[in-house]
Amino acid sequence: MRAIQATVVLTAALLCGPNALYAAPPSEEPGQQEAAMGPVPPPTEQKECPGNPDPLGVSRVVEIDTTDGPGFGFQHYKLYDFLNPKEVVLTFDDGPLPNRTTAILAALDAECTKATFFSVGKEAAGYPEILRQIAKSGHTIGAHTVTHKDLSKMKFEDAKDEIEKSISIVHRAVGGPTAPFFRFPYLRATPETLKYLASRNIAVFSTDIDSFDFKRWTPNKLVAHVMKLLDKRGKGIILMHAIQPHTAKAMPDLLKELKKNGYKIVQLTAKEPVKTLPEYDEKIAKDMQGMPDALTDRPMKSVVRTISGGQ
Repeated sequence: MRAIQATVVLTAALLCGPNALYAAPPSEEPGQQEAAMGPVPPPTEQKECPGNPDPLGVSRVVEIDTTDGPGFGFQHYKLYDFLNPKEVVLTFDDGPLPNRTTAILAALDAECTKATFFSVGKEAAGYPEILRQIAKSGHTIGAHTVTHKDLSKMKFEDAKDEIEKSISIVHRAVGGPTAPFFRFPYLRATPETLKYLASRNIAVFSTDIDSFDFKRWTPNKLVAHVMKLLDKRGKGIILMHAIQPHTAKAMPDLLKELKKNGYKIVQLTAKEPVKTLPEYDEKIAKDMQGMPDALTDRPMKSVVRTISGGQ
């Protein structure tokens, strides 16, 4: 990937739990505000984490200027080495799914720490309330195509559709700004798709440490594998998946091991939110007629519940 004239602004911050706030510039109507992309550091240090007196938390918030589509993750892109020793970025692909993504989210919330979620469009369309909860919890959300197909094996126009539709679907599911962050399925890009994302000012993410959590490992083996790779490298962006049951089960122990071994969590945020394309917003609006809409801001269990018979 060609050298990118982009800047990475590193903002020191100590964040715990709900203190990962959204910047809120005034909207056109008095009394209303629109959340800008990504959390901003509180004006003073916040130490409280409900139910956890000594949380893992977040040691730094990193703001990324995505102009010209910079690439991150040394497995493929070696230009921006922004992490200090013992710093970790948690990232989760795919999802959201009930019981799995939600369990991961609960584990992160219990430690008052933050991650980046690269959501697949078809899952975001089916479970917008989960993606909305991820956003409300202060995590960063990017896109990961609509159907998780290998874009390197597709015609460019079809690959472009997968990229743009996923961005529009994820934005619709969240009901507000999302990050101009993208991760290729199987980490397989092409010169054309990279050039296109650069033209859209969307950052591309590979990884430093691949958990390979799609393998049928026990939670204990998964934790041991990640820690072994991390201790060898000393820092890095960790790739995991928000749909794997053993990942969900392993997350509390993984977070404890990170803290025990002195690792610090860095959260990724974007300088500006992603801009969806109107033609793709229109396409997905037609495709998703009848699908759940997170804009109602009410999860299904609060709308429909069994009061007699069945489970």
